[in-house]
Amino acid sequence: MALFNVLIVDDEEEFRDMTIKRLNRRNLQCEGAENGEQALECIKKGDFDVILLDVKMPGMDGVETLREIKRIRPLIEVVMLTGHASVESGIDGMKLGAFDYLMKPMELEPLLEKLKDAYEKRRIQQDKIERAQFKKNMCIPS
Repeated sequence: MALFNVLIVDDEEEFRDMTIKRLNRRNLQCEGAENGEQALECIKKGDFDVILLDVKMPGMDGVETLREIKRIRPLIEVVMLTGHASVESGIDGMKLGAFDYLMKPMELEPLLEKLKDAYEKRRIQQDKIERAQFKKNMCIPS
């Protein structure tokens, strides 16, 4: 059974495929998207907990994609991937609601920890919403 669902969004096919394989071996359910537009289609159709999103992509870049993700599915946590030249974009992403950012290339263990932390934040937020909805439906005073 998968621990949680991750969408890997990166235009570098080799990096994307290798990351998916490595995370799948760690019991994460992963899918990939090669650009922002494809990522948005995936999240409209699928149920993802965390998105690993590259900042630098042709067409819709990571920051623009993040804005749309948060508009469509605000509870999905996003971890931005940046190169040395785009650290500022990673920070900009956090201002727009990204959970955190990682520098490429990264080791598997720090990536796993960041994804797990992002998932835990999403799970806590989802639980709060569900409890509030339950109280509302049961007419229990807050």
